[in-house]
Amino acid sequence: MRHHHSGKKLGRDSAHRKALYANLAGSLIEHGRIKTTEAKAKAVKPIAEKMITLGRRGDLSARRQALAYLRSNDIVHMLFADVAPRFADRPGGYSRIVKLGPRAGDAANMVYLELVDYVPPAPVARVPAEEPAETAAAPAAS
Repeated sequence: MRHHHSGKKLGRDSAHRKALYANLAGSLIEHGRIKTTEAKAKAVKPIAEKMITLGRRGDLSARRQALAYLRSNDIVHMLFADVAPRFADRPGGYSRIVKLGPRAGDAANMVYLELVDYVPPAPVARVPAEEPAETAAAPAAS
């Protein structure tokens, strides 16, 4: 029986799993949206929400707790300076899971785990390369 066994192992040992969660949460904070499997997204979503809540608290203790988990000064700075202020008025529910369908290689269910205020970057308009100016007419053969 599986009573009182919370969390998923995801086929990894505890250190690998902890590193995976830290990296996925950091990538979500850095990029605003990540593409991953449904199982990984469901496992890391509560962790990412806790990190954003720490960012909303904004005190030194919260910063140290976030740094102990995320292990990157750049990500923690981004969390406290950019991400958390955007969610100052929202009492939780900072992320969503958007289902994409099965992956081609192994049919794993793929999802986007994204922050609710994520706006995809506008596609860059491709400017066609200018054609070289026409050269002068070929000189007349004399």
